[in-house]
Amino acid sequence: MEETEAPQKLHLVMGGKVKDPRSMEFQDPESIHVVGVFSDYDSAVEAWRGNAQRTVDDAEMKYVVVHLHRLLTPDD
Repeated sequence: MEETEAPQKLHLVMGGKVKDPRSMEFQDPESIHVVGVFSDYDSAVEAWRGNAQRTVDDAEMKYVVVHLHRLLTPDD
């Protein structure tokens, strides 16, 4: 029986200073730190966690995981 490969699910990890720690509005979008694109959620979370912990003392810094696969194929 042939194995069916799961569809690729890309995730982007990025961060930067936000205008308000409760928001997702970045102060300077052109200076957002792009950590990278990851092929699975667990790797993305690991990268997010490392960057978020490194900047934990700066309340204006926020890192996020963006589910690129949801943007690329919104019907799935």
